[in-house]
Amino acid sequence: FSCEWAAAHFRFRPPHSDLAYALEAGKGGTRAILVAVQAHIITYLLFTRETECTHLERLCRVGQWEQGQALATALAETLWAAGGGSRAIVCLITTPVPVMSCGGYRANSFTERIHLFEFSEKAAAQGFISDHINCFKGDGSHGVILFLYSLLFSRTLKR
Repeated sequence: FSCEWAAAHFRFRPPHSDLAYALEAGKGGTRAILVAVQAHIITYLLFTRETECTHLERLCRVGQWEQGQALATALAETLWAAGGGSRAIVCLITTPVPVMSCGGYRANSFTERIHLFEFSEKAAAQGFISDHINCFKGDGSHGVILFLYSLLFSRTLKR
């Protein structure tokens, strides 16, 4: 992955602002993933969550906690759909593991640390993602790459 991809994570505009619902998108290839997740975020904020606000206020009056919940829901919905409505795989980074390069494989200190978590219930996947949301939205988290890997494993390479 390029430096642009490695630095990409899910980052919202400031909470309680006019664009509090919006993800910030950098230049390049990560935009396509961010736009797809953004659509699910807007759907959740407008039609799913319980609030007394009007539709426009539902988007503007979003706090930091609500941003995290919207992102967790969007990621879980997308992974669940990729898994055919029967499973979701969530990839997170674990602590460094010493790996020796061999057989044409070059260790990159990222791929070797990915740990897979499999869920057979959408609510469990969403709860897990919500509990680990900073793994997708924190600086230096590689959040977009982790989500891309999660999508690939949820969908399976065969499908």
